[in-house]
Amino acid sequence: MNTRLLAVLLALPCGALAYDLNGVKLGGREADVKKAFASAHCKPLEWKSNAADRRCDDARISLGGIEARITVFLKADAIEGMDLRFATKDLERVKGHLRASWGAPLAETTETIARKDKPERKVFKMRWEKGAERIILTAQLDKKRAGIEFWRGNFADEIYRVR
Repeated sequence: MNTRLLAVLLALPCGALAYDLNGVKLGGREADVKKAFASAHCKPLEWKSNAADRRCDDARISLGGIEARITVFLKADAIEGMDLRFATKDLERVKGHLRASWGAPLAETTETIARKDKPERKVFKMRWEKGAERIILTAQLDKKRAGIEFWRGNFADEIYRVR
């Protein structure tokens, strides 16, 4: 590798490189999922979708030392989307890990949603974008589970669209 190119790559913040979870990236293959997440159960998608044809479920992973579960969606053996779930009590640790891994998010906010005859709901969100890749961390602060959605292209619009 050209030493000048290597110097430029090393000077980039961590967030300037591809987003990944334990080495698994959007665009990767099912074999990458099985290698990184040994507990994943891969099978054909149960519904017809233009976004994916297979899914790998129930993978238990460690995200910066935090226990989480992930579902990976594939189309033609390429990862198109991932859905990670973790305990909301670990939100601060997850946020710190993601900032260290991917750099500062493009946006970070806590929204307060007023609801008639119910208490307000607070929803924390962080968002990263790079090219066609999108990642959104969402946590309803009064709920037990929070999540991170990863996708590329129109995956998020198509995955649950009724066909």
